[in-house]
Amino acid sequence: MKKLARWIIRHPGSAAGLTLFAGFAALNCLACIHAYSMTHFASTVARTGRPEELTSLEKMKVLVTGVRLPRPQNTADPQSVGLAFESHRFHGDDGTTYDAWYIPCRGDRGLCILFHGYGTSKSSLLPDARVWHELGYSTLLVDFRGCGGSSGSETTIGFREADDVAAACRYAKRRLFNSKPILFGRSMGAAAVLRAVDCFELQPQAVVLECPFDRLLSTVRNRFRAMGVPSFPCAELLVFWGGVQHGYSGFRHNPAEYAAHVHCPVLLMSGEQDTRVTKEQTMAVFDGLPAPKQVLLFAGVGHESCLTAFPDQWKVSLARFLKERVETE
Repeated sequence: MKKLARWIIRHPGSAAGLTLFAGFAALNCLACIHAYSMTHFASTVARTGRPEELTSLEKMKVLVTGVRLPRPQNTADPQSVGLAFESHRFHGDDGTTYDAWYIPCRGDRGLCILFHGYGTSKSSLLPDARVWHELGYSTLLVDFRGCGGSSGSETTIGFREADDVAAACRYAKRRLFNSKPILFGRSMGAAAVLRAVDCFELQPQAVVLECPFDRLLSTVRNRFRAMGVPSFPCAELLVFWGGVQHGYSGFRHNPAEYAAHVHCPVLLMSGEQDTRVTKEQTMAVFDGLPAPKQVLLFAGVGHESCLTAFPDQWKVSLARFLKERVETE
């Protein structure tokens, strides 16, 4: 230790440089761990609580070890909300196997394909499917890769999930005889829908989005702020390493830019008190949409289902949008 102290005194510049390098290396290691834990589901762990609900000690532990994210499972099926359904399985071009529920509706006005958010599964969309059914629409609820009954154990926060959206649309055209479904996505599902329309040139009849993030970097920054941790450079490093692990650039995963290629009617809904996707970020997505569009912000609602918070207003707004923008065309 004495020799080390003497060396530091004699070489202060080199010592400072080595200290900075060691700190930067340690920060990169932590970012790599966090990126892995956020995008790889485990099988037997309890899920880490929301940042706002964690104690200071729990937050420190999460910052060192990363989040715990169990593989999402379906906790109910359509029969639990009084809907008859069929189980469907299909495959993507990359070999992914998808599990879906098809809920037919008499007097079918069309088909809506529903896509869930990060860390959840298609069973989280059952209340939404019931409303669509009441409005006269058949629905197809799809588990993203790594979730529910679909294959895999990873997520890419909406990037490769766009492939899942495209695969579901191809399946609907081939087996359900609907070439222009309505696409509904919540949070990560909304980002995946926007990317799919952009990258695969899908032509849905309409798109309904709920709390989509504008950029992956933005929503990661918001999570660090919720933890009470400076977002720079932590968010940038996490997005970088997440992209390295999954083979894409997280800095180019920007739904606000994908939105420019959506040329069908769009209804965008979000909570005004959403800390994961701020009002400004929601409006960045909305402003990027060139299509006939409508935005609805729910007062007092965070990053959660707007239907759960305001069921009557959600249903009335959706019905009006469908009547004015879809059913009259």
